[in-house]
Amino acid sequence: MIQAIGYATKSAHAALKPYEFTRPDPKANEVQIKITHCGICHSDVHQARNEWNNTLYPCMPGHEIIGRVEKTGSAVKKFKTGDIVGVGCMVDSCKECPSCKEGLEQYCESEKGFLATYNGNQRMPSPENHTYGGYSNLIVVREDFVLTIPQNLDPAAAGPILCAGVTTYSPLRHWGVKSGHKVGIIGLGGLGHMAVKLAKAMGAEVSVITTSKEKREDALALGAKEVILSDDNADMKKHKSSFDFILSTIPQPHDVNPYAELLKRDGVITIVGCIAPLTKPLDMSKLLMDRRSLGTSLIGGIKETQEVLDFCSKHNIQPNTRLVSVDKINEAFDEIDAGKIDFRYVIDMATLAEKHEDKSILGKIGITSH
Repeated sequence: MIQAIGYATKSAHAALKPYEFTRPDPKANEVQIKITHCGICHSDVHQARNEWNNTLYPCMPGHEIIGRVEKTGSAVKKFKTGDIVGVGCMVDSCKECPSCKEGLEQYCESEKGFLATYNGNQRMPSPENHTYGGYSNLIVVREDFVLTIPQNLDPAAAGPILCAGVTTYSPLRHWGVKSGHKVGIIGLGGLGHMAVKLAKAMGAEVSVITTSKEKREDALALGAKEVILSDDNADMKKHKSSFDFILSTIPQPHDVNPYAELLKRDGVITIVGCIAPLTKPLDMSKLLMDRRSLGTSLIGGIKETQEVLDFCSKHNIQPNTRLVSVDKINEAFDEIDAGKIDFRYVIDMATLAEKHEDKSILGKIGITSH
C-alpha cells in the first residue's frame, strides 16, 4: 500500500480537512499518477454535502485530475513515466457489456455499473471501502481509464475538460450540432462556459440563456451571439421557436417548460446539469405540438473524453480557470454553491505539500513542494 494525503470531509456539514489514507500499489495494468492539479466541480459540492443522499464518508472529491505518471504496471503499454495524463469521472467498468464495448462506459449495463472516481464502492474489494478522488497527492488507476493530455493544453487548466468538457461535448455531438444550427446554452457556470466554447467551435450560432444580467459581457466574450434573460417574458417570447438545440447546464431543480417553447419544430432540449426532479411537471403540449424532444446525457465515455481533449487541442479551447490553494477549497465551495462564478476553480496540488509536508506523512515519504 502507498501512503497518501488529501482533503476530505467526514460529514455533510463538516469542512474539508487534511486526511491521511492509503492507495493500493499499482497492478500490472495500472498507472500510478502524481496529481499536480484537480478541478473543483459543482458535483463535488453536492456530493461532499450529501445533497444527493448517497455520500459515503469520509468523502474526498475530485474527478478533474491532471498529473504526471510516476510508475506503471508491467502490462501497461500506452503510458510511461513522466507522461502528463488525466483521470475523469470513472476509474472502472465491466468493459464487456454493449455500452462499454461502444466506449460509453458511463452507461455500463452490468449490475455494478461504472466505478466512480470518488464516492464509488461498486467494484471495491469489500463493501465498506470506497474510492477517494483527486483532492490528493496521488492516485492509482487502470490504464484503460487514463487519458492522454495533448501537449498544447495547459495542465493547470485542462482538468475541467475531463468533466465539464465531456459532459457538454457528448450531447452536442450526439444530437449532431453543426454549422448552421442555432444553439441555446442555459446557465453560464463551469458547464455552461465550456458548452459555449465547444458549440461555437462546432460552427453553431450560440446564445446564452440566463437570469443574470451581469453575465452578459462574459457570455459575449466567450463567443455567444446574444444573451437572453429567462426571467424577462418579452425577451423569451421574442425567441420562441428559434433554436435547433438547447443544453441546460443548471445544477439545481428547475422548470423546463419555458425553455421548451424556444425550440424549433424537431428541436431538442437536453438536461446535463441536474439529476433531481424538475420543479414543475413537463407540459407535454409544449413538446408534441412541434415534435420537440427532451433528452438527457450523463458525462461521457473514455473515447469521448479523449476526443474532446483532442478537439480542444485542435481548436485551442481552454476552460476559464482560476488556481486555488488547497486550504481554500471550502471557500471555493461556497462561491460555487452561490452561483457567483463563470469559471472553474482548479486546485494547485503543489500547495498540498507546501501547507502540510511538515505536519503529515508527506515529509516522511519524501514528497515536497519542490
